[in-house]
Amino acid sequence: MSENRALDPKPDLKVGQVLRAERVVTDAAIAAFAELAGDRGRHHLPEEGRQAMAHGLFTASLATEVGGRIDYIARRMSWEFLRPVWSGDTISAEVTVRALSEVRAGTGVELTVEITNQHGEAVLRGESTGVVRH
Repeated sequence: MSENRALDPKPDLKVGQVLRAERVVTDAAIAAFAELAGDRGRHHLPEEGRQAMAHGLFTASLATEVGGRIDYIARRMSWEFLRPVWSGDTISAEVTVRALSEVRAGTGVELTVEITNQHGEAVLRGESTGVVRH
């Protein structure tokens, strides 16, 4: 690795940095995701007296919002879905930069992810590796 090449594609991207995003889960957002993904399982559709359950990948997409901010291109993602997310929940993602390295295409990035609900309960944990191109 050349000592003159910066490993940080953006001045604020540092090992240990925590990036955050939050969203309120709505019936409309779950329905839109169901249409886009083609997953219209009953549990994802609101019925009178019952909340809709968000798709796991809809929940995980909160981490991709953070990735978009740093122009991250994922090469690998791994998710563990810990509890359901319901319409009306507020979910918060904490994406931690675990490692940075020089790779041919730019800066290699390793991330860990934890998404919690409004009660502070973890609903998803994961990790991802990818690149931020120079």
